[in-house]
Amino acid sequence: MDIGNIVEYIDHQKIICAVVQQVKEKRLRLLAETNREVNLSSARLSHHSRHRLDAALSRDETIAILKETAARRHRLAAQIDIKNLWKILNEEQAWIDLATMTGLCFPDAADSDHESAVVRAFFQDRLYFKFNHDRFFPHSESQVEQILHRRRKEARQQKLIDAGTAWLKKISPASATPAAAGTGPLPAPPAPIVDILKTYYLFGKEARDAAVAVTILKNAGIDRDRDLFTTLTAAGIFSKDENIELLRKDIPIEFSPQVIKHADALGNAANMELQAGQRVDLTQLPLMTIDGQATLDFDDAISIENEGKNYRIGIHITDVAHYIRKNDPIDINAMGRASSIYMPDQKIPMIPPVLSEGLFSLKAGKIRPAISTRVLMTPWGDILEYDVVPSLIRVSSQLFYRDVNLSVDTSPSLRSLWDLAQKYRSHRLDAQATQISLPEIHLWLDEKGQICLNRIDRESPARLMVTELMILGNAMMARFLADHDMPAIFRSQAEPSKRLYKGLEGTLFQNWMQRRKLSRFALDHKPEKHAGLGVMAYVTATSPIRKYTDLVTQRQIRAVLGLETPYTAEEIDRIITAIRPPMSEVGRTQQKRYRYWLLRYLEGQVGQKTTACVLFRRRQNYQILLSEYMIECSLALSEGMMLCPEDNIEVTIQHVNARGDKLSVALG
Repeated sequence: MDIGNIVEYIDHQKIICAVVQQVKEKRLRLLAETNREVNLSSARLSHHSRHRLDAALSRDETIAILKETAARRHRLAAQIDIKNLWKILNEEQAWIDLATMTGLCFPDAADSDHESAVVRAFFQDRLYFKFNHDRFFPHSESQVEQILHRRRKEARQQKLIDAGTAWLKKISPASATPAAAGTGPLPAPPAPIVDILKTYYLFGKEARDAAVAVTILKNAGIDRDRDLFTTLTAAGIFSKDENIELLRKDIPIEFSPQVIKHADALGNAANMELQAGQRVDLTQLPLMTIDGQATLDFDDAISIENEGKNYRIGIHITDVAHYIRKNDPIDINAMGRASSIYMPDQKIPMIPPVLSEGLFSLKAGKIRPAISTRVLMTPWGDILEYDVVPSLIRVSSQLFYRDVNLSVDTSPSLRSLWDLAQKYRSHRLDAQATQISLPEIHLWLDEKGQICLNRIDRESPARLMVTELMILGNAMMARFLADHDMPAIFRSQAEPSKRLYKGLEGTLFQNWMQRRKLSRFALDHKPEKHAGLGVMAYVTATSPIRKYTDLVTQRQIRAVLGLETPYTAEEIDRIITAIRPPMSEVGRTQQKRYRYWLLRYLEGQVGQKTTACVLFRRRQNYQILLSEYMIECSLALSEGMMLCPEDNIEVTIQHVNARGDKLSVALG
């Protein structure tokens, strides 16, 4: 390499023509056609020629010659038909040196300009040949097709990026355009952009087109965590209170046409054979339902009869399995959903409402098939005997919790039910049940969309009565199945890791912390002890409209009663495995949506004082429970602050962001 030689190097995917001004070992100082002086290794050169420029030329004259040389070589490169060369050479699959390729491209002449033209042409178009400075390797036909496919994909992506960036800039709150400023209609987004941005907001880097979304947001100056939801809301893609979990988990809200058609057919068969000859007629028994005021699907009713000095308690459950057959469209759909989902702003039923709120619902005055558990109890709550029978029932009183609480002192039957419920709970506590007594914060949206909140006392007569009688019914049905050696979805629970109090003696702090120490429940086709409830076997079978576990267990009870063929133990195990994921999703979805709406309510309480209970200390903060709202948050440590678990303190709500799941408070 000599001073004055014309050379070429690659900079930012462009070939630059230059002249050598100094050679020092393997380092070169060059003057480029761009009028820049650069230093680089000789290994960086893409081409060098034997032609030398006169050292006496001025800088301007040298640059002019370099530009003219580059232009000439560019014109020569445009004459090369690379595709035709590839058709001739691709069968050989061997490296071709620069001299040979130059001879093939320019058979009549071959100087440095022609060599450079070959390098330039093959550098710019690498579809057909692999390029490596001074040699070339033809791609196979499959490789060419792969490269073409990748280029088409990249072109489509770039088109989406450009369109998405332009659209976001128009609707961004920071934009000065009329549409973004709210003085005109927002422009409609390109169709694929909506899906790309929605999916990226929901799934982040796991989204299919995450790279495209990231580039669009970067180009538009939008931060995913801070701005994207607000931007999509402004564009009408999300609502302000969008339920992100439903979208993220792809939880179905509507029912398929096939399920609706089947449900309509069942709903129209109201006079379907009720197996009257196999059922005990209890239609003359005074039955009552006790539910919240918003309840539309009534699946359980209770009754009480005097039998001498004793009482016969009835827990009557609508016989959903009488109508829904195994593996029919409604059953398959219900297993996929696993449970109804109850949220402050929305209810997603497991079974279509035409059935869950119609034919299956225990409405006053309507005759319904049921599974009735009848328990003979002494006035002290001791169980003398029980039976489980298929029945026909008719509810006579549809009561709400409030009605029962107001009437319990004047109604002998309600008073007796409340008394027996308390005594039954005492027996469970004697059997080492773990009683968690915490108030419940009930949230709902009224007709105007306003967030409403009230505090429910779970120890009220009505709540206690329903809770204990349903535990009684489920425990008796579990015993019934176990006595007949019938597999079912039994629920068990080991002893808590630690007991913080006995019976009903626990404080708010102890009850809250005791819940943290409960063991996880387990599902199995065999009965095991449920230590948390203080019973030897337990199932949930009192809500077959709302829970698939209850529907399956109801079928097993019906099988014992001779009404249908039972599931095998292996089938029960497969069902348990199948419903575990959707059951978990239902729980998380309900919990997250409840927390969202509670935080939305608390957004309106910023600056207000409230009481809190200290739970425990961390390194940088205390974990506390806002007693009025039954929600945990952290309290930052400050100099001189010394708090102990179970201390009651007053805090001020400082900042709440429901969408960001943020809640901060300050002491005092």
